[in-house]
Amino acid sequence: MNCKDAKYLESVMSAQSQKTRVIAITSGKGGVGKTNIAANLAICLAASNKKVVLFDADLGLGNIDVIMNINSRYNLTQVISGQKELHEIINIAHAGVDVICAGSGIAELANINQFQLQRLIDELEELENNTDILIIDTGAGISNTVMNFCTAADNVLVVTTPEPTAMTDAYAMIKVLAARNFDGRISLVVNMANSIPEGKRIYRQVADVAMRFLNLPVYEAGIICKNDQVTKSVKSRKPVVLNYPKAKVTSEIAAMAARLSRNQTPMKKKNSFFKRVVNCFF
Repeated sequence: MNCKDAKYLESVMSAQSQKTRVIAITSGKGGVGKTNIAANLAICLAASNKKVVLFDADLGLGNIDVIMNINSRYNLTQVISGQKELHEIINIAHAGVDVICAGSGIAELANINQFQLQRLIDELEELENNTDILIIDTGAGISNTVMNFCTAADNVLVVTTPEPTAMTDAYAMIKVLAARNFDGRISLVVNMANSIPEGKRIYRQVADVAMRFLNLPVYEAGIICKNDQVTKSVKSRKPVVLNYPKAKVTSEIAAMAARLSRNQTPMKKKNSFFKRVVNCFF
């Protein structure tokens, strides 16, 4: 292969790796509805003829399988050990959304050998190159694992509620992203608001503080009002957008998906998302 051919191939591979848009959904504290938002948002985005993969990166506490009503026998741990290939642990959920449960495999990344590492990266990059939107449901808090996933993403959606502690922790998450020089788009989701005006007020409060003290823009991802349908849907193990397609909460999540779709351009980064994440563990 001559130099010209090599450069052409490199440009093709670069274009492939850049087509996938990565959205990390996170929160400063647990109990704010982050996983519910991730699952239902994935379904809404898939409804617009997008290939969507939902990656459950909530170490030890992931419950995407409960919300999506899937029985996941395997996770990333079996891929790292060589027992399974990546395609064997993918679960096909509602609306054609592919779900990957990471399990304790995330913690094991720091202890794998070079052969395991390269095989894992190769499989994850192949998945990424065949995906339009990759949604990462991170754990709560600001641990290194959570932040590694967030800073490698194109967009970070920080979920909060009207509770003062949730707002404080959401701002703490934004502050750490700023300290890590995150160069993607940060958006705030206000969940369980008593009204749209209250949700907008909370968004404006957090965004104003971030701009004043961090000189960092925080965009409005969406506002979801308090409702009973989400709780009922979790109990029935069916996503709320499918369980109550005409409910207000469904239209609020669909509006969030539409807003995200309008901002479609992934960031131009040298490596694939998964390679950036894995490299953070070494």
